[in-house]
Amino acid sequence: MSAATVTNWFGNIVSHPQVIVDANSVDDIIAVFKNPSTYPSPVRAVGSNHSTAPCGVAEGGTLIRMKMNQILNIGPDTLTVQADAIHLDMAKALEAKGMQFYVNTEIGRLSAGSAACAGTKDASFAGEYGQVGSYIVGVKMVLPNGDLLEVTEAEQPELMQKVRSSYGLFGIIYEVTYKIRRLLPMAVHHTTYSLQDFLSALPDLKALGYSMMFYIFPFDNKITVEYRKYNPGATGEPNRCAWALRNHIWGTSGPKLGHDVEQNFSVPSIRYGIIDAFNAAWRLQLENIVVSDYTIPGDQIIHYPTVSDDSRYTFSLFAFPEEEYPAALTDFFKFCTDYYRQKGYRSNLLYVGYRIAQDQKALLSYSWNGTVMTIDPVSTANPGWDDFLTAYNQFCVDRNGCPLLNQTPGLTAAIVQKAFGDRLKTLEETRRQYDPENRLLNDYFRTLLS
Repeated sequence: MSAATVTNWFGNIVSHPQVIVDANSVDDIIAVFKNPSTYPSPVRAVGSNHSTAPCGVAEGGTLIRMKMNQILNIGPDTLTVQADAIHLDMAKALEAKGMQFYVNTEIGRLSAGSAACAGTKDASFAGEYGQVGSYIVGVKMVLPNGDLLEVTEAEQPELMQKVRSSYGLFGIIYEVTYKIRRLLPMAVHHTTYSLQDFLSALPDLKALGYSMMFYIFPFDNKITVEYRKYNPGATGEPNRCAWALRNHIWGTSGPKLGHDVEQNFSVPSIRYGIIDAFNAAWRLQLENIVVSDYTIPGDQIIHYPTVSDDSRYTFSLFAFPEEEYPAALTDFFKFCTDYYRQKGYRSNLLYVGYRIAQDQKALLSYSWNGTVMTIDPVSTANPGWDDFLTAYNQFCVDRNGCPLLNQTPGLTAAIVQKAFGDRLKTLEETRRQYDPENRLLNDYFRTLLS
């Protein structure tokens, strides 16, 4: 059988699995593991395949495309689904029952199986976590020997902590249980600051207790802060337009403009003049339209097409200790402008960031040691993006940045070792217990865990 060509959702990570299996049942997964001569290693499973790092690459091996997407049960405080159920569909089903996720993360096509064993990002609400997996309390998986294993936070909290960072290296997850909460009105507003004013105000902003996401504009010396807070006293009808506008610009029209400008304007001053004008209009819309005392939390989740188009974008992420963020952000503004002056490259979109609370629910949590704040470049992968990310990675490593194994391209063993230390060794030791024959280990993870 000749190898197929498969890409991630964005299209920039390519692999050639020897076999592709559509898993419509648990038995389909078991069959892969029971027949290694037919289904060669490495065996990797994917849902929507949105990762910006090669987690799902199965070069010369077996790619399992998860097709099990049923919502199995919505209880008083838990949601149980099959692994390929996606967050946008789950959020709508929860809303119909007067319930919601704790973390309504941006990527609507995030599958439950990925959320259960891989990193995510979202700004934390007061007293809560910002990583989806921290509210996943149970999984069922097929182990590499074909056996079934159920892991729950109640019965095996230490193993559950490892599973949340296992990236499909212990087994293939086929069922997931979330902790959920009753639906609450949510208020949102935006304020734009100069970099200097933002850093001066930051201690007071943190004291307000809002969830904070950042839209970062180094070439304008500005940062727009998205403030979210639950508002249980809200009355009247919810505003369903505010997030719809934000999602359309952020998920569709902004990336489409970046792509089209890149294609049609070769003079950098004109190209980036258009992009800067768009960003200025974007800031005004955030401040004046994406504001309400009563929105629905699930409306933040963006619908992305199953197959990407000219509105697609890609990204990276490093998280910095909260107390070191002002210096890192100041340096980053200079880094971006210096890089453009020296190399002629800048992203054709913007940069974002999140404030994420300390969280040890996952072994490789990037906020393990304390609250963090992130700097996340976003781009349509315009020419020069990969070289920029190499420089950005080094910039972040030099400032104690911590990556995500599935959302930070260009990682090396040295980078992840510095970031996670002995926790990486613990993950590898556990992985070997469940997969001694390395059925699930692709070259990407073999390099990082070596």
